[in-house]
Amino acid sequence: MNERSYKRILIIGCSGAGKSTLSIELAERLQLPVLHLDALFWNEGWVPTPKPEFREKLQNELEKPAWIIDGNFNSTIEMRARYADLIIFLDFPNWLCLTRIFKRRWMHRGRTRPDMAEGCEEKVDWEFVKFIWTYPKKKRPGVYEMLERSSAEVLILTSPREVKEWLSTVHA
Repeated sequence: MNERSYKRILIIGCSGAGKSTLSIELAERLQLPVLHLDALFWNEGWVPTPKPEFREKLQNELEKPAWIIDGNFNSTIEMRARYADLIIFLDFPNWLCLTRIFKRRWMHRGRTRPDMAEGCEEKVDWEFVKFIWTYPKKKRPGVYEMLERSSAEVLILTSPREVKEWLSTVHA
């Protein structure tokens, strides 16, 4: 795999899989700009950007010549996939994602994490836990359907170990 040829990399997966961590690491290695969808969508106090405005902002980012974009937002996954030349799907077990979410909550308690919009303090609520727990049954099938239709190269990583091994092969 020749990473130099990838200019638009989409990183998707369940919350807690490590999308933002991977995007930051890849951006450093490949010298590409990163866009965290959470930071684009959420406004201070967890106020969502209206969907038409969000899609317009996202479209402007997608048209740029190079990027790494991480995030879920299934309503825009097809839109993002059309522009990507590499899609990385972190397909991790839901128990691992939940564990990481609670760890992240503890590490960033009372403040905003770096990949989130300012004024959005780290939180975990029942709705979020339920989303993560049901991701394999409710969201994963649609992700796989999209990946099958995509013209981008697809890389599916199923464990942190696979991510680490793959990253060891990535050099600018």
